[in-house]
Amino acid sequence: MSESNVYSWDRVCARRFARSFLETPAPPEEWVAVASAVCGLQAQILTAAELALGIRVRGATADAVRTALWSDRLLVKTYGPRTTLHVLAADDAPLWMAALRAREALMAEPWHTRLKLTAGQAETLVEGIAAALDGRNLTREELAGEVAGRVGSWAREPLASTWGECLAPAAARGWLCFGPSQGSKATFVRADQWIAGWRPVDPEPGLREALLRFAAAYGPITANDFAKWFWITPAQAQALIDTNADALMRVSVAGGYAWLPAGSIEPASQQQRESVRLVPQYDCYVLGSHPRESIVPGEARQRIATHGRGRFEGAVGLPVLLVNGIVSGIWERRERAAEVVLRVETFAQLTVAQRDLLDVEAERLSEFYGKRAVLRLGRLTAAAKATG
Repeated sequence: MSESNVYSWDRVCARRFARSFLETPAPPEEWVAVASAVCGLQAQILTAAELALGIRVRGATADAVRTALWSDRLLVKTYGPRTTLHVLAADDAPLWMAALRAREALMAEPWHTRLKLTAGQAETLVEGIAAALDGRNLTREELAGEVAGRVGSWAREPLASTWGECLAPAAARGWLCFGPSQGSKATFVRADQWIAGWRPVDPEPGLREALLRFAAAYGPITANDFAKWFWITPAQAQALIDTNADALMRVSVAGGYAWLPAGSIEPASQQQRESVRLVPQYDCYVLGSHPRESIVPGEARQRIATHGRGRFEGAVGLPVLLVNGIVSGIWERRERAAEVVLRVETFAQLTVAQRDLLDVEAERLSEFYGKRAVLRLGRLTAAAKATG
């Protein structure tokens, strides 16, 4: 095997970091290119997804991201990989919805059995959602009431759930995505009407493309890596890799084998420049890096497990400080009228150069939020705030 096809963990992490636009942010307003390349941005906390996108685009502001999402409709908030909420490139939504339908077909039990619905009730419910949203923008309560009025009162309870068990299947068919919020209330619209030029994609090519895009963004990958990221079994992931071996190439990683898209040409030596980045919770780089231990050292895991969501979700559940692509601290944001306070806890002392880069990163967040940034270093004692 040639030297160019042999990867150390340092080289793997450097590749993922660069592919995630954390080494070099994209040109201004390249929202679609970034959202597409990183396989979407997880958005249970929408402000976190906004920041995850903003730090990857030069000169980005929170208002500009929201304009791209709600006014220009270049982006869309919907159910994405793992059926979790995501901000996706709008043009990619049909592809990801196809991948979700393919994923559902791999599950041991259909989604409707978890809600104690029959197959007939499930179909009636999803079709009722499509009919209710036709040309309309409805809150969750309005949608539940409208569908219950069409198909029966039994539909109200599953639709009222905030977990979205029956909303994701409607989204997977192109019949639902999020619309602009009404105050604190989320709203829903028809995805195939909200997104211009919607073209349905079949499940099998959608799943193949999901695999190849993940390999491009977060490779080299193993079957276990894709299984953990896409929430399928390792055996299912391996079968998918075997089926699509023509589109992949095998490389060596620390003595084992992993996969990149076929034809990937990269320098044998991939060195990261010195970097310090503040990323939000559920950041795509942290979510996509497997095995997680490759970027979260043992000392970091121990500290994270004692703080806020880190106890249950590890590094993905907290905003983290990345030093040269490695989780090296945690942080939180507190907004005031004229300033944003960034409190950062580092797990080891920063060098002078790294401290200077942290100041630069604070200025970048100041630009994003449109407020003066105040940077404070020290141990975080309260539960980490839902920063975005």
